[in-house]
Amino acid sequence: MVDLETNHVVDLLPDREAGTVAAWLRDRPGIEVVARDRAGAYADGIRQGAPAAVQVADRWHLLRNLGEAVQNLTDKHSAAAGRAAQHVRANLRASAASAPPAAMTAATSKPTAAELISMASRARRQSRYEEAARLRSAGASIKRVAAELGAERKTVRRWLRLGHAPLWKQPPSGGILDPFADVLTCRWNEGCRNAAQLWRELVSLGFRGRPSTVRHWVSKHRRDDAGEGKIAADPLPPIWPVPRGYRLARLLMSGTSRLTAEDELFRTKLLEDEPALAAAVAWAQQFNALPRRKINGDLGTILAAAADTMLARFAAGLRRDFAAISASLELPWTTSPVEGQISRLKMLKRTMYGRAGFELLRARVLNAA
Repeated sequence: MVDLETNHVVDLLPDREAGTVAAWLRDRPGIEVVARDRAGAYADGIRQGAPAAVQVADRWHLLRNLGEAVQNLTDKHSAAAGRAAQHVRANLRASAASAPPAAMTAATSKPTAAELISMASRARRQSRYEEAARLRSAGASIKRVAAELGAERKTVRRWLRLGHAPLWKQPPSGGILDPFADVLTCRWNEGCRNAAQLWRELVSLGFRGRPSTVRHWVSKHRRDDAGEGKIAADPLPPIWPVPRGYRLARLLMSGTSRLTAEDELFRTKLLEDEPALAAAVAWAQQFNALPRRKINGDLGTILAAAADTMLARFAAGLRRDFAAISASLELPWTTSPVEGQISRLKMLKRTMYGRAGFELLRARVLNAA
């Protein structure tokens, strides 16, 4: 329990039961406002213990509930998402085929042995995925497909859900040479090709790496120069993974300005194919703007508009908490001070290793050193 005016912890309750909250509030008459998340036990406890107090639903928890509702909705449209992703891939392939030759120049350098091994491994995985997709489209069960490929059922299911073979390549991380990239590029363009000389110059500028690091950089740029202007043969087909779960929900709820061209194409195709989903997402976007105070709409009107959408049950739950949600749109109070104290509480519990009782924990929370 936190005083929202001073941000000081005033008490720690032993549980989350409505009766415990009600008893604590009855012992402290005069409380006028109580901010809470949307747990029903807290709402009941406040109604019992401080019936005259104004309940304020926390806006962050409200938006989180909305996000979970949208994600649960999108999880039911995974097949449609897969079809929309196939449309994006087809568009990418068409763009690559119509691109001028200059746009298809490769990274100009001959692949290293490790890169060749990686490419071969990826080709094998893609071949197995294509065989799995063919068997599945022919009506074979997941169990039968797994037996044919000699793979686990969960592996086959994951591959089919992704819509392509898994990509194991990790994004490149910043290297120790990054702060000196401009210096190296300048010296290289001036004609310096001596790795030892470049390393000595970088050391004088504060570089702490080994000479072999610079040698690797020089070797790579020599290969790039030697292969400049060559055309890539048989470029790999474009890969665009199917958005799932949280990523799909976030993609549908994001503004157009935050999306890439492929994301926008995917969203447009998905919502065109699924009108009911489009209507639900449009309502969710409107409601999402309300707690953020980006629009000045009437809560009752907005909730009523959800009656004919796939989020009608979520809106019905909001109507049961109408007064607290309305208060959150008008009053400045939130549970933010409580969330910070909860993080401190978890740290204290970890230091006690679960071996001390509630009274000691409460004493440490209320009497911080």
